[in-house]
Formats: sequence, structure tokens, C-alpha cells
Amino acid sequence: MSLDDLAALRENLQEQRLFRQEQLQQIEAAPLTGDPAEQRAAALSEVRAKLTASARMVLHDVEAALRRMAEGGYGVCHLCRGPIDRDRLTVVPQARYCARCQQVRESRQ
Repeated sequence: MSLDDLAALRENLQEQRLFRQEQLQQIEAAPLTGDPAEQRAAALSEVRAKLTASARMVLHDVEAALRRMAEGGYGVCHLCRGPIDRDRLTVVPQARYCARCQQVRESRQ
């Protein structure tokens, strides 16, 4: 992978990190509004919890990818230790697994 590729992927990851951090701040700052009925409040609370968990998970993955970049391990599959295809990293820059290993992991779940 070229230095230009890595620079573009790093920029993408940094943008994703900023987006997820802002998203978490907005979710946490947003008051629960709407119908005061208990079911409505419970539903809003559940949606907020799921959005928060999802944003935190993606943020964690993005930060881990940035650490791998800084440490020189970016683009290496965590299972087979082979390279992760550049096209895959362009689509999913925080990918930890090559396409084949990702399919194996998903088939086991």
C-alpha cells in the first residue's frame, strides 16, 4: 500500500472519529422529548441506548485502526496475518480482517 493510500485512509479514519465523537455528544446532550407516556419514553430511551452503543463501537474500531497505523500493523488481518486488500480498506478503513477471514467469522456467528 502506498504512502498516499495510507494518508487518504488515515484522513478518512480521522473524519469518522470526529463524526462519531460529535454524534455521541449530540446523543448524550439531547433531552428525551415527545409524548410523556411511559411507553414512548421507554422506546426513546432504548433507541438512544442503541445509537450510543453503536457509535461507541464504531469509534472504538476507528481509534484501534488509527493505533494500528501508528504502530505499523495497519492493513494486516488479525486472523491469517495476510494483507487486507486496499479496496476493502477503502470501503471499511477500520477493517481488522481480510474479506475471507471476515466471511469465516460471520458464518460462525
